[in-house]
Parts: sequence; structure tokens; C-alpha cells
Amino acid sequence: MLKLNLRRKGKRRVPTRTPEPLSAPAEHRSMDFMSDALSYGHRFRTLNVLDDFNRQALAIEVDTSLTAERVIRTLKQIIAWRGKPKQIRVDNGPEFTSTMLETWAMENSIKLEFIKPGSPYQKGFVEKFNRSYR
Repeated sequence: MLKLNLRRKGKRRVPTRTPEPLSAPAEHRSMDFMSDALSYGHRFRTLNVLDDFNRQALAIEVDTSLTAERVIRTLKQIIAWRGKPKQIRVDNGPEFTSTMLETWAMENSIKLEFIKPGSPYQKGFVEKFNRSYR
């Protein structure tokens, strides 16, 4: 017998967080990832950082791989240019839930506001921006 059965991978569980009501966007930013492919099949991702109050795109970082270190470097550039926000609204992606980004946010006294899983409409203007950006 060849035993060609493949191992089944279980679902990755998102750590439980207490959902809070969405706050006013006075000094808040939002981040989201978008992915696409070129005509010959090469995939790439973009990190979009938006100012919720002005609805401006503060940064669009494009690469084939965007790690948590790259996200932190982009945020440091934005803080040097536009100042530090009180909160950053993100979804539950692996780059945003990493301990590296969490500790960086705590050191800089920035609150990471996670949306409820399965509720992309809570990201507000980011989803609208992603549709028009594509």
C-alpha cells in the first residue's frame, strides 16, 4: 500500500478580542492589504495606509512580500511625515496580528483597533479605496 493520503490542515484560529464600537476618525488611520497578479501570473501585494479623516492615501507600498518589518518601516516614515495617530484600524491579517507590530504599537502608544472577523465593511473608506484603486 502506498499511503498517499495528504495531511489535512486545521483552520487557524484568530485570538479572541473584545469588539468595541467604531470610533470617530479624527486622528485615526486605516491599513489594508490588496493582492493582484500581473498578466504573466506573477503575484504582488500592496499595503494601503489611509487617513480616515481626510480620506487621503498616505502610503502605498508594493512588493511581492510585505512582512511586519516592512509595515513598521512604512508606518515610521508616515509618522515622521504626518505625525503619530492615536489609533490604527486594521483587519485580522497575519502581518497585523504579529507580536512585532503589537510591541511597536505599544512602545509608540498607538492603539491597534481590530475589526470584527468577517466584517470588512467596518474598515470603512479603505474598502472603497481598494475598489477604486484596483
